[in-house]
Amino acid sequence: MQELKHLTPALQEQVLSLIKAAQDFDNTPAIAEHVLLHLRHGGDKADSHLVIQKDNQVIGYAHLDKTDQVAGPSVELVIHPEHRGSGIGSELLKSAIEVCGNKIRLWSHGDLPQARALAQANNFIKVRTVIQMSKDLTKVSPIDCDFQIRSFLPDLDNNAWLTLNNLAFANHPEQGNWSEADLSIRLNEDWFDEKGFFVAQDKDQLIGFCWTKIHGGHSHSHLAGEDHHDHAPIGEIYVTAVSNKYAGKGIGKALTITGLNYLKYQGLNSAMLYVDEDNQVAFDLYKSLGFLESGKDVMYKLKS
Repeated sequence: MQELKHLTPALQEQVLSLIKAAQDFDNTPAIAEHVLLHLRHGGDKADSHLVIQKDNQVIGYAHLDKTDQVAGPSVELVIHPEHRGSGIGSELLKSAIEVCGNKIRLWSHGDLPQARALAQANNFIKVRTVIQMSKDLTKVSPIDCDFQIRSFLPDLDNNAWLTLNNLAFANHPEQGNWSEADLSIRLNEDWFDEKGFFVAQDKDQLIGFCWTKIHGGHSHSHLAGEDHHDHAPIGEIYVTAVSNKYAGKGIGKALTITGLNYLKYQGLNSAMLYVDEDNQVAFDLYKSLGFLESGKDVMYKLKS
C-alpha cells in the first residue's frame, strides 16, 4: 500500500478505471462528485491517496481529505468488485485511521450492504444519512420576501450569525455548536465568497441565511500561478437556516432562491445540495423548488 500526495498520470487513470468499474457494478456513484472531478483534473492540494495494487493494477483506493479541522477528516473507499471480500477494504480503512486519527469520517455512497458490513466490523457507527438533491438552474423562481436580504459581512455579522446558526442546528452533529474559530476557518477557505453568503434580517436582527459554495471552476486555483480547474464548476446550497421565531413566513424559500439566482448568474448550469434524511421540512422545500433526489450518502464515525 502507498500513501501519495499526488497521483501520477498512470495511477490517476487506474484509479478512475477502478471507480468506473465499482460504479457500473453497484449502479450508484462510487465516490463524491467533487472528489471525482478533482481526480480527473489533477487532484487537490490538500488531498492524499491510499492505493493498493495487484499485477500493476489499482484494486483498492481511498481518498483522504484532511482539510476540515472542525468536523474531521473525510475518507471514501473504493474496492474493485472482483477483489471484494479479500480484506482489502479493512486494510485500507485501518491505514486511513492511522493517517487521519479518531475524528475520521467515513462516507458510503448508496448505503450499500458491503459498506455497512465493513464499517460495523471496524467499530464504526452510522451517525447520519444524507440525501443529495440536484436542480437545473435554467429555471429559477422569482423571489418573494417581506424581509431584507443582503450579503454576509465578515467580522460585523460573525457573532449574530453564530448565535442564529447554533440555535437552528442545536442538535446537528456537524453544523451545531460552532465557535468563532470554526467560522473563521470556513471564511478563510479558498472557496469562500461573501457575495454568495446571504442573510435575511428584520430591522437589525439576523433571522435566516443561505450560504452558497462553488466547487472548482473559477472558484479557486490551487497554488499561486497555477491554472484554475478546467472542469465546469458545481454550485451548492451549502447551508440554509431560519430562526424558529420566523418559521412559516417563506424566508427559507426566498433565501434559497436568492442563492440559486446567485449561482445561476455566476454562469453555472446546475446546483446541488445535501439534506438530512430526517429533515422533512427542508426536503419538501427543496422539492418544491425543483430539486430532485440524485443520491444517498451515509456517514460513519468511530465509536467513542
